Amino acid sequence: MSETTNRFITYKDAAAEALLQAMEKDEKVFLIGEGADNINGVGGHALPAIRKFGPSRVIDTPICENGLTGFAIGAALDGMRPVLLHQRNDFMLLAMDQMMNQAAVLRYASGGRHRIPLTILSFVARRPGEGAQHSHSLQSVFAHFPGIKVGMPASAVDAKGMLLSAIFDDDPVIILEHRHNTLYDKEEYVPEKYYETPFKSNLVVEGLDITVVTVSITLLNALEAREELSANDILPEIIDLRWLRPLDIDPIIQSVKKTGRLLVVDTGWKICGISSEIIAQVCEKAYNYLKCPPRRITLPDAPCPASQFLEQYYHPSTEDIVKTVKEMV
Repeated sequence: MSETTNRFITYKDAAAEALLQAMEKDEKVFLIGEGADNINGVGGHALPAIRKFGPSRVIDTPICENGLTGFAIGAALDGMRPVLLHQRNDFMLLAMDQMMNQAAVLRYASGGRHRIPLTILSFVARRPGEGAQHSHSLQSVFAHFPGIKVGMPASAVDAKGMLLSAIFDDDPVIILEHRHNTLYDKEEYVPEKYYETPFKSNLVVEGLDITVVTVSITLLNALEAREELSANDILPEIIDLRWLRPLDIDPIIQSVKKTGRLLVVDTGWKICGISSEIIAQVCEKAYNYLKCPPRRITLPDAPCPASQFLEQYYHPSTEDIVKTVKEMV
């Protein structure tokens, strides 16, 4: 029997389904982290797993980012497939030694004898009034290090598929979800069957006039902008990056060769960010195809304000994309 195509679920429910299917598929998969057993925590991701497997495979921990990351690395070295929950990517900085000096290098340092099938699931918490310490978007920091993969799902179908790809990869993978309600509560068709999303970017919409590369929730802004721009006969080609590492640059290069223009929209900062890396590689490999200098839309070079009034101007918006594209085309 073919699968129904009218099954629409939210981004957060798709991620929860991925965790449950992974744990059903392999008894070595378990969830561990701060508040992991809280049925209302992290968008309810763990609720289906809690109901089916209980505390033996959904393990709550104290607030000790460095220690619990070390525990998960040890479990991965011993043949398990831990899914490590960090409630906020801001405080993953407390575990950088374990992640980058241990997990990211052990396969290389051991000559391939050790595998580290560790998935770190964390969240970019863009919510009104949470201030600088709870609003970082640190994907470019993590993606700087070789030996670790970094992904940011921008749709419900990828929230499931990318998490499953991460869990059953033999290298450490960081999945950063964006908690903003416009993405987290968005419903779309998601296959009920098990599937994995490849470590590739996604050509979302074909176009002719400009290549727009999006990261995470900025895909939704770009799609909204395209509707307005198409009324002015401007047709952007939109590529959702999906994975910052490995960086799937070839489809972006081919798109720029067609459109001659490049705009990168990122939820992080501009300096040393993924937008900088994408533009650098395009200039190295497709410079002669560019009709104008590439542009970036990112966070301002400042911490996130706690003021809700100011914060609405802090993050990339649909209006920013429309304005920038019109200036470039």
